[in-house]
Amino acid sequence: ATIRRLSGLVCAGANHTAAVRADGSVIAGGYPDDGQCSVAGWRDAVAVVAGMGHTVALRADGTAVAAGKNDFGQCNVAPWTDVTALAAGVSHTVALRSDGTVSAIGKNDHGQCSVAGWKDIVAVAADGYRTIGLKADGTVVAVGDNKFGQTSGVRAGGQRGGLDSGAQL
Repeated sequence: ATIRRLSGLVCAGANHTAAVRADGSVIAGGYPDDGQCSVAGWRDAVAVVAGMGHTVALRADGTAVAAGKNDFGQCNVAPWTDVTALAAGVSHTVALRSDGTVSAIGKNDHGQCSVAGWKDIVAVAADGYRTIGLKADGTVVAVGDNKFGQTSGVRAGGQRGGLDSGAQL
């Protein structure tokens, strides 16, 4: 699937920032010691996401490229195809595929990469140790750290206690 190119997209990792230029190239700056700013030569990017020590770009052809800390495999995105959106947590990377399924790689100590079986997903998000998916019917699915109820459902009004499982947005 060909993805429409956008310009001015930016993201922030723990210690670095990256952006997609109008020509599809990617720039990054900040703490470079894990290689997360090594994006020179990246082309045809339509989106970019950042984790704590890694940067991942989505290319117009639906593939992804990554740089940075790869201690849990969070940069092993080369085999991915048909990707329409990306998200990144501290040490994991998430891909939404054109068929509505989701892939996740990297550290899975809180179950944040346990997305097998997700279907009909139209958007993904990740942070810290969580992965969130928005389904086509407006319901939310979530996996990962639930210390404060942040993956057990979404409540209206921002009430503490988390999501009601299968919440309709």
